[in-house]
Formats: sequence, structure tokens, C-alpha cells
Amino acid sequence: MAKPTPVASAEEAAALRRRLRRLVAAVAAGSADAEAFDEAAEALVKLRDAELGPRKDRAAPAAGGVNKGGTEVAAVPEQFLCPISSEIMRDPVVLASGQTYDRCFIQEWLSSGSRTCPQTQQVLSNTILIPNHLVRSMISQWCTDNEITLPPVENQEEDLVTNNERKTFSKIFQRIASSSNLSEQREAIKDLRLLTKCNSSLRAAIGEKPESISQMISTVSNPELENNAEVLEDMVTAILNLSIHESNKKIIGDDPLAIPFLIRALQSGTMEARSNAAAAIFSLSALNSNKAKIGELGAMRPLVDLLEQGSMIAKKDAASAIFNLCMLHENKSRATKSGVIDVTLKAIADDSLVDESLAILALLSGDHETVEEIGETGGVASMLHIIKEDQCKRNKENAAAVLFAVCMYDRTKLREVAEDESLNGSLAWLTQNGTSRARRKATGILDKMKRAVHHTHYSC
Repeated sequence: MAKPTPVASAEEAAALRRRLRRLVAAVAAGSADAEAFDEAAEALVKLRDAELGPRKDRAAPAAGGVNKGGTEVAAVPEQFLCPISSEIMRDPVVLASGQTYDRCFIQEWLSSGSRTCPQTQQVLSNTILIPNHLVRSMISQWCTDNEITLPPVENQEEDLVTNNERKTFSKIFQRIASSSNLSEQREAIKDLRLLTKCNSSLRAAIGEKPESISQMISTVSNPELENNAEVLEDMVTAILNLSIHESNKKIIGDDPLAIPFLIRALQSGTMEARSNAAAAIFSLSALNSNKAKIGELGAMRPLVDLLEQGSMIAKKDAASAIFNLCMLHENKSRATKSGVIDVTLKAIADDSLVDESLAILALLSGDHETVEEIGETGGVASMLHIIKEDQCKRNKENAAAVLFAVCMYDRTKLREVAEDESLNGSLAWLTQNGTSRARRKATGILDKMKRAVHHTHYSC
């Protein structure tokens, strides 16, 4: 009998073996709880699948399933599945390659010594994991719509700060804030960037000296340093690295200089500095208090500019930051006034960042001012095209949500949609084949059409 062809790389299989050895050792030592037994069984199954291929008698995770009410649910959208585990992501994070993974699985991959992206095989410039709040919120909405409850994300303890990390941070800080040698200061800022990239305990050390943020930014604002593009890029990236530590988000957000500094970098830095500034704002905006400050201080306009003009990675960082910020109602009108409608509709027309642009538009569609502008700038035709042509169910759903909002506000646009529906029947198709939310929105539009026709006949 021929030996089955492995379906995973040697690195993936090695990571699974290491994980299994750790768990089995705990079981053998008698120190394992029920969860460790379950995790060991899961790891063994995954290793078997990685080495020999998935068993044909086991349903694929993406093939749908049964919710807590015992009814069948739609297949899980592919973008909600971790590329490593093929399971719904509970804590999606973005890798340096731009790909999204579930935190526990990509951390396992990186802990095994791998420094490449599992999907693209790209060598990673860093191993920083940034929470993908956009995807997480989309998964949460999908689970709510389908009455699915995901297990809670395990509570991750904050890293303990050792004396060694305290000394290291203190030395770097002294070199940045107190040295009179510009070359020494530049090197210290670069060292801070590099060390905070991979040392989570060092990132935690900032919490014991929160005033150091302002002091370091003040140093960088020295006329002899602020015009140095490399120094600006290093400092922005160091703040991004520091912001990944959960407790630092409030510390950085409360610092009077940090957010204005990031906004300046968004406006005038190199493309990498602008991209990392957007990523830092995205990270900080996980806190509602920071969302308000960032919006009030004027970050929306440069973020929209970056969404329009940046590199692909920078555009994704900007889109994620804009989406997060717009979860706060006050920021929705700021985004609209900053031109986000034109930029996102153009991105959709260019078939660029379609998923992110539609998610932003759907989030903004609860705002009357935004909906009015969408209707006035060709948004109806764009949404109808997505519903007819796009293969992604989530994109169809978001387009239907935007279209529903437009039709509720503007009867002239309702007539435009009705004319298209009589030719193509796209909404009727969506009521039968879309996600639960898409079906609701499509049904709502069709009901509105029927009432409008009835009212017209009655008036005659």
C-alpha cells in the first residue's frame, strides 16, 4: 500500500509534534486537567491529518454545522477560518505578511522557530501580532446571526517584568532622553524599535514608567531629529510595538503627545512610517476612550488619504483603523466629512480592498448623512453590482445592508433598485441564498418596493 502524501510542511508537522510532546508529558506526570487531555487529543488528530491527510469520514469545519438550537447553519465563510486550524477564529490577529490567523495557532507556529508566513511562505520582517478587530467583529456578527456560541478566548496573563527588562529599558530611555549625542540618540531609538518588536516583557516595562512616552516623543521632536525620516519611522514603530501590550493602550492613549505624534507621522512620514502609524492607531482604538481622542484630534482625514494613496499594506492598515474608529458614533460623521465614501466606492470600482471598503460602508450606513452621500455618488449601482457579481457572501451581505439603508432614506433610489430588480432578480435570489442578515435586508427592500407600488396605485 502506498504511503499517503503529507498535506503539511515539515515545519507545521514539527510544531504539532512539539505541542503534543508537551501535552503528553503533562499527562504522564499526572499534572494535567481535563482540558489538557482534550487538547492532547485535538493535537493528535491534527498531527494525523497533517501527516496523512484529513479522514474522509469527518466533516470539514467549513461545511456548516448545527447551532445551539439544533438547526443547520450556513457554511462558515472561508475568511473566518484560521488557515492553520481550519476552525473559526476566536482571536484573529494580523501577521507581518498581512495574513490573518487565530492567535493561539500562529503563536504556536512562531514558537516552534518558524519565521515565515504559513500561507505565503514570505519571510517575516517581524513577529508582531496585531488584533484584527474588523474580522473579529464580522465573526461575532455572523455567530450571532447563526446562533453559534464560540468558546471564550483564554485569558492571557500580562507579561511579568523582570529586573533585567527594567534595566534594559532604563538604559535605552536614558540614551534617548538624556544623551547630547544625536548619533547616540538615533541608535537608541532604533534599539528600542528592535527590542520592543520581539520582547513582550520589555513592552510591559513601559507601564512602570508611563511618563517616558512623552519624554521620548519630546526628544524626537527636537528640530535636529524630527526631520530625520528614519528616526520618525523608528519611533512610530516603537510606539506600535508598545501598543500591542494591552495595558499600554490606555497609557499611550492618555499621553498628551502620543496620538498627535502618530497623526503627524500619518501626514508627513515615509510610507512605512504612515503605515505603522495607522497600525498603531488601529491598535490603540481597541479602547473606546482612545477612539474618541483619536477622532477629536483629527486622525480621520490623514487615514482616509492613506486609504486612497498608500501602498497595499498601508491601505489595509488605514482601512482597519477607520473601521475601528467608526464603531464610535461620533467618528462616523468625521469619516464621511473626510471623504471616506468616495474613496471606498472608488476602491470597490477598482476591485481593490473590496471586503474592507464594504465593511466600512455597512458600518457607516446607520448614519443619515453618510447614506445620503452614498446615494448621491453612485453607491446604488455599486452595491447592486456586488450583489449580482461578487462571490463572497459576506460582501453581498454588506452591500445589501448599505442598499437597504439607502432605500429607506430615498424613494428615488428605491425606484432605481426596483428597475434593476425587475431585470435581474438579484434581491429575490438573495432572500433565498444569502446569509441570514442578507436575507433580512433583501426582504426588507422588496417589502418596501411592494408598499411603494401599493401606495402609488392607491393614490391614483
